[in-house]
Amino acid sequence: MKNHQTGTPMSMADKCVAWLQLTRFDKPVGTELLLYPTLWAVLLASVGIDQKPAVKLIIIFALGAVLMRAAGCAINDFADRKVDGQVKRTHGRPLADGRLSARTAVMSFVGLSLLAACLLLFLPLSVFYWSLVAVSLAFVYPFMKRFTNLPQVVLAAAFGWAIPMAYVAVQGHTDIWAWVLFAAYMCWTVAYDTEYAMCDRDDDLKIGVKSTAILFACYDVAIIMLLNALFVLLMQLAFWHYFSPKIANWLIVVGFCPVLVMFWRQYQLIKNRERLACFTAFRQNAWVGRYVFGLTVLFVLMVQF
Repeated sequence: MKNHQTGTPMSMADKCVAWLQLTRFDKPVGTELLLYPTLWAVLLASVGIDQKPAVKLIIIFALGAVLMRAAGCAINDFADRKVDGQVKRTHGRPLADGRLSARTAVMSFVGLSLLAACLLLFLPLSVFYWSLVAVSLAFVYPFMKRFTNLPQVVLAAAFGWAIPMAYVAVQGHTDIWAWVLFAAYMCWTVAYDTEYAMCDRDDDLKIGVKSTAILFACYDVAIIMLLNALFVLLMQLAFWHYFSPKIANWLIVVGFCPVLVMFWRQYQLIKNRERLACFTAFRQNAWVGRYVFGLTVLFVLMVQF
C-alpha cells in the first residue's frame, strides 16, 4: 500500500493513522454521542429498581459503546468507499483515497464487533439476544442511504438499541420507561444526524445518496427543532418518573433549561444552512450529551445518597 500523497510505500505509522481515521478513534465526538445515552440508561434503570449503579455494568457498556461506534464507522466507510471521494467532506477518508483496502474495513468491523461481543460474556444471556439486533442494525445502516431517505432513523435505532440492552442487563427486562428513553434518543439522534447530513446535501443530491436532510427539504430546520423539543420533553418525563418526588419537578424543569439554550444556539447555526455552520451545530451535540449525563449523575447521587 502506497501513501496517496507521496506515492511511496506507507509506513506502519501511516497505516495506524489511516486505521484510526477509518474507525474514527481520532474523532471522539461520535463516540460520546453513543456513550452518554448508554450510560443514562444504565443509571436510570438502576434507579428504577432502587439500586446503586453497578460499576461493572458502567464499564462494560462504556467499552461496548466505544467498540461498536468504531465498528459502525468501519462498515460505513466500506459501504461508502465508492462515493466518499465525490463528497467534499469525505474525499480524504482512507478507503476513498486508497490508503486502506475494503478488506481492512470489513475485517475491522468483524474484529471490533467480536471484541464487543466478548463483553457479553459478563452479562446475562438475554442481553446477547438483544445485541443481535444492534449488530444487524449497525451493519445495514450504511447501505440504507441507497434505498431510503431515512438512514438517520436506522442509525438512531442501531446506536439507541444499547438502551433496552442496558435495561435488560440491569433489570432483567425492558419497561415502558426504557422505550421512552429510547424514543428520546431517537428524536435527538435523527435531529443531530440531519444537521450532519445538511453538510453533504448538495453532494448527496448529485451522486444519488439519500438522507433526511434531502427528505425534509425546506422544512429541515423546523423538523430538527421539533425533534429536539420532543427529546427534552421525553427526557423530562423520564426524569419525573425516576426522581420525583425526591427531587422537585421544578428543579427537573430548570435542569433541562441549559439544553434548550444549547438547541437554540444550534438553531442560530443551521438556520441559514451553511455547510460549516451545520457541522459546528452537529458537533455541539456532544455538549448536550455531556450535560444530560452530568445532570443524570447529579440526580442519581441526590436520590441515593
